[in-house]
Amino acid sequence: MSDPMQPQNSAAPRSTSPRFPAEVVALAEAVLAAGAEIMRIRAEGIRAEAKADQSPVTAADLAAEALLRARLHDILPGVPVIAEEAVSQGRGESPAATFLLVDPLDGTREFVAERGEFTVNVGLVEDGVPTLGLIYAPAIGRLFVGSAGGRFGALGAFTAERTPGAAADAAGWTRIGCRPRPAEGLVAVASRSHLDPHTTALLGTLPVAERVSCGSALKFGLVAEGRADVYPRLSPVMEWDVAAGHALLRAAGGTVTRPDGSPLPYGRSQEGYRVPGFLATGPGMD
Repeated sequence: MSDPMQPQNSAAPRSTSPRFPAEVVALAEAVLAAGAEIMRIRAEGIRAEAKADQSPVTAADLAAEALLRARLHDILPGVPVIAEEAVSQGRGESPAATFLLVDPLDGTREFVAERGEFTVNVGLVEDGVPTLGLIYAPAIGRLFVGSAGGRFGALGAFTAERTPGAAADAAGWTRIGCRPRPAEGLVAVASRSHLDPHTTALLGTLPVAERVSCGSALKFGLVAEGRADVYPRLSPVMEWDVAAGHALLRAAGGTVTRPDGSPLPYGRSQEGYRVPGFLATGPGMD
């Protein structure tokens, strides 16, 4: 497989100019701005501290989240913003029928290790289903946007190269989609920092021809653009880690479920927004 950090090469790229609603363009520019803030702090030097759960947090996490919370409230007024660092500090908003899930810096361990596999994630959830997802990897300039119905309609899934802080105009986008299950075996993508024995055991039961390790929500992007077929995670994860990728995969023709195939729930504040595990796949993986 080619480098998962680089755009997919194609002899006939499906370049397009999607007609994103103004709010989607503004959301894309918000994640690009958050990416610029992360890269600014990265250039100044990274210092990590431990949160109560012993996961790392940096100034970049906090600055990107503050920017996003302010921007998102302006773009979608009245829509609650459930963001990782606010929840960890006991300042989280309450979910409603429609709400946003935000991970301002997904892959903080990769960020601290000075690898480029970290992302900004924003997912819109409507009636328990992720309908819009934005994932931006500022270190490599990759932006993913997927809309699978709901407030903004079934626009489809797209990717573009964008530098941090750039405009999210309509030029230079490529429509993406999951590929059918390949007869020669699956490409599986798994977490670089959180691979657990249960996930490893599950991968052993699948006809995997190639396994790729990658950090953050970039793994959803690999499945969405047909470069991988399955992304399992059976260790606990948080809703803001999954929602944007879930919406992107739905828009690209894939699915994200619990490992037993049942729907993945969202907005479970009483559970601390914890997801016990999930299976993200392209089509034909039933």
